[in-house]
Amino acid sequence: MTWQQLLHSVRVAGQYATDEEARQALEAVLGILGSQLAGEERCALAAALPDRARATFVAPIPLTRPVTAPAFVEAVARNLNIPLGQARWHASSVLAGLAELTGSDLVDSLLAALPRGYALLFGRADLLAQAA
Repeated sequence: MTWQQLLHSVRVAGQYATDEEARQALEAVLGILGSQLAGEERCALAAALPDRARATFVAPIPLTRPVTAPAFVEAVARNLNIPLGQARWHASSVLAGLAELTGSDLVDSLLAALPRGYALLFGRADLLAQAA
């Protein structure tokens, strides 16, 4: 995938008016996601990203344990200084756009490494929550 393909996917998913709006959301969410993943999942996603996005994703040091999906959205809100609803929109737009380009196998792997609740942010039903 190229930077432009990723940016376009996020712009379409988020219905952003400009590339700049999509870029701001993309960079904020990727940076925070980079702090949530470690090990094979982090390496696999980094390898799938274009150089510019990869640099943003790998910049933060991974946490010892990923935060919950609501805490992830709160981190996006703090990073962009926006309300939670808007942060959830940005997170979902970026992660759904990313899922579209990286494929279901990688997304399955990412979701297995993250706490329950992230599936909805990736544009998927949270089937484990429904089964419980």
